[in-house]
Amino acid sequence: MKFIQTIFLIVTCSFLYAQTEKNVDHQSLLWTRYYNLLTINDKWSVHTEFDNRIFINPVEENSYAFRIQGRHKINPEIEIGAGFAYFSVATQDPEINYDFNVPEYRGQQDIIWKKDFNKFTLLQRFQVEERFFHNANKDGLLPGTTFFWRFRYRIQGEYSFWKKENQFLKAIVYDELMFNGGENVVKNTFDQNRIYAALHYGINKNIALELGYLNSFQQRASGVDYFNRNIIRFTLFHKINLQKKK
Repeated sequence: MKFIQTIFLIVTCSFLYAQTEKNVDHQSLLWTRYYNLLTINDKWSVHTEFDNRIFINPVEENSYAFRIQGRHKINPEIEIGAGFAYFSVATQDPEINYDFNVPEYRGQQDIIWKKDFNKFTLLQRFQVEERFFHNANKDGLLPGTTFFWRFRYRIQGEYSFWKKENQFLKAIVYDELMFNGGENVVKNTFDQNRIYAALHYGINKNIALELGYLNSFQQRASGVDYFNRNIIRFTLFHKINLQKKK
């Protein structure tokens, strides 16, 4: 518990520090996602995501993303994963509309610790990302890429309201803190803090829906400019089980 309290204190202090900075740009977005979970056996699975993100006012494309990762359950409490992500960023400002998108190629590895307490589940995730941004300016893409590390820590709680056969309803709350690393990071070692709350409804054993609110407070490369983003997120979860029935 001391470890959890320490992490929570770091997250809170970092978030409050970021909130005191000036030049904050407030934005509203809608994120929609399709999440496929392909179960190979009791230990191995493949997770695939398609994610589209748009600004609401005015309506403008922000980015779309594709992720794929393999996951392995070491035991009922610990799971590891590794994969690849591709992002295509149209703009970070809905008032500015470029005629080209900036690609990002990202490797990622993570470890998740999960503990069940009757109706409540506690999860902690530590994730490392290797991010390669295609070089660009206001006129278009340039040769080469720029590399950054990013380190992410998330603490998450889930509460189950009810479960009946293959249907269920649960609430999800998490706080995630992210830091940048590498020689190309100058003024924004702190990347962002994300706070999320959602309802997750399992329609049957294969389909689930999730609707939530995400607040993202992100420091830009200048060190003095920030995004404060209010995000509505909708996810369709789709499970496919390849295991033979016993």
